[in-house]
Amino acid sequence: MAEQPIQLLEHVPIFHGLDRRELERIASSMKQRTFHAGDTVTAEGQGGVGFFVIESGEARVTIGGKDRRRLGPGDYFGEVALLTDSPRTATITAETDLRCYGMTSWDFKPLVESHSSIAWKLLQTMAKKYQEPAA
Repeated sequence: MAEQPIQLLEHVPIFHGLDRRELERIASSMKQRTFHAGDTVTAEGQGGVGFFVIESGEARVTIGGKDRRRLGPGDYFGEVALLTDSPRTATITAETDLRCYGMTSWDFKPLVESHSSIAWKLLQTMAKKYQEPAA
C-alpha cells in the first residue's frame, strides 16, 4: 500500500480515531485522479458520488459564483457524498494541475458494511461533531 494516501487520510476529521490498519483499508479503495488546470472537479447542485483528498496542486471553491476559499495539498472535499446522495454544495475548479486520491460511495459502503469497527468509529466521530457548539 502506498504511504501517501494513508498520510493524507490521517488528517481528515471524519477518519480521526481510525487505526493504521483501518486507514490502510480505506486507502486501498482509493484511486489516484488527475484534473488539469481549469477542469471542474465538482459542480454546485450536481450529484456527488466522490470524496477526494488533494495530494498536490490547488483548487478554487465557489458557491453561487463567489470565491469562498482555496484548497491545496492535504485538503479534502466530498466527504458527505460518501454517506448521502445529496447535491454538491460548491463548485471546485482546479487552479493548477490537481492530483487527488478519490473514493466513490459505492466503494465506501461495502467497506464500512464489512468492517464494523470502521463504521462504529465513523459514527462516534460524527456524533462528536454534532456535540460541538456552533461557530
